[in-house]
Amino acid sequence: MQCRGQLSHEVTKKARVERMEAFMKKGEELEKSLAESRRKLAEAQRRVQELVSASTPEAKADLAKAQEEEKQLKKQERSWEKKMQEHRIEEKKMPWNVDTLSKEGFSKSVVNVKPEKEEETEEEKEEKHKSFVEKYEKQIKHFGMLRRWDDSQKYLSDYPHLVCEETANYLVIMCIDLEVEEKHALMEQVAHQTIVMQFILELAKSLKVDPRGCFRQFFAKIKTADQQYQDAFNDELESFKERVRGRAKIRIEKALKEYEEEERQKRLGPGGLDPVEVYETLPPEMQKCFDDKDIQMLQEAISRMDPTEAKHHMKRCIDSGLWVPNARADEEGEKEEGDEPQYEEVKKEEQ
Repeated sequence: MQCRGQLSHEVTKKARVERMEAFMKKGEELEKSLAESRRKLAEAQRRVQELVSASTPEAKADLAKAQEEEKQLKKQERSWEKKMQEHRIEEKKMPWNVDTLSKEGFSKSVVNVKPEKEEETEEEKEEKHKSFVEKYEKQIKHFGMLRRWDDSQKYLSDYPHLVCEETANYLVIMCIDLEVEEKHALMEQVAHQTIVMQFILELAKSLKVDPRGCFRQFFAKIKTADQQYQDAFNDELESFKERVRGRAKIRIEKALKEYEEEERQKRLGPGGLDPVEVYETLPPEMQKCFDDKDIQMLQEAISRMDPTEAKHHMKRCIDSGLWVPNARADEEGEKEEGDEPQYEEVKKEEQ
């Protein structure tokens, strides 16, 4: 009788483990499908944005089709999210025991669902990020330079506090900084680690667990991943690198504009005009005078011009600092404002 009871227990135990394995497999398949759905939706949304900003007739014709595709993909995403939610509800109802808890991928930290937290304000997030970076910046940078899956997993095992949004955000900024500095190979390396961290966080979010408790699941999954999961990772990595290059380009252009504006402000003459801009608007014969620094040639060029036009150009030259008349010329200009003899006086004085 004892032997029969033991056999019955073993059969029951085996059936329970098999049910759990089937349940886990179903959850993994749902995760893959949801991730793939989100990847396709992100691509469709980027496509719509590109077509909206384009002005060609072909783009306008393709926009309606792209928007319809985006709409259908949103429906698919909601459908997979609903199935995933139902799976989680079913998971919570299941009885946990030593057999199920000891299965690979189900550690104590993983099955402990994260408690819901109140939404942080932007100021709180900023302060939290600043404090975290000040404390762990060196460790974050080290993680960003790792290349092998095993090295990354071991490092996060040693420093599990790095598995968080703050690390991911710092790595994004680090990527943009490296691209701005034209350190392209380094940027691509750190970009890889950024997507690793973001995939871990996304996995934790889908499972509603603490990220520190599921990063081993991610590495186990990515190292033995099927082609679909690997492709999703690589596609997101390439898209991220393109976004980094775009952000870096915008930052460089902005810095260049700021620098040019600072230089322009330094150049402004007494009347608030830019000598470079004024020079470009001058007639060719006047430009040549300034190129050759020939005062005599300038006076002769002015004398051949229409008086009103000559006065207009010379006033702009003075306001920009391109031409600096002497004190006597200024005095004469104040006494007889609008009179051409001012330029004659300048000519005599120079002679």
